[in-house]
Amino acid sequence: MKGWRRKRDVHQVTDARPSLSADIQRREISYLIKMGVRTICLILAVVLPLPWPYRLLFIAGAVFLPYIAVIGANERGRDAPPPTFHSPEANQTEIPRHRREIGS
Repeated sequence: MKGWRRKRDVHQVTDARPSLSADIQRREISYLIKMGVRTICLILAVVLPLPWPYRLLFIAGAVFLPYIAVIGANERGRDAPPPTFHSPEANQTEIPRHRREIGS
C-alpha cells in the first residue's frame, strides 16, 4: 500500500520568475550602461590623439555597441518560458467571415 500517496509538487518562492517591471528595469539599466560605454568610446576616438589601431578599436566599439545594446534590451527574462501559440484547428469546410462575399 505504498503507492496510494502521490508525491505533490512543492513550489518555492525562489522558483518564481522576476516581475515584469523588474525585468524591464534590468534591461533598461543594461542598455543605458552599454550606450554610455559607446558614448565614451566615441569621445575617446575623436578627442584623444591616439595611434590608428587604438582609434579604430574605439570607433568599432562606437559602431557595434548599439547593436549589442538593442539585442540585450529586447531579450526576455532568462527564466521565462518561450511563448506558446495555440491555434485551434481551422474548419476547412467553412469560409471565414472576412472572406465571404456579399450575397453569399
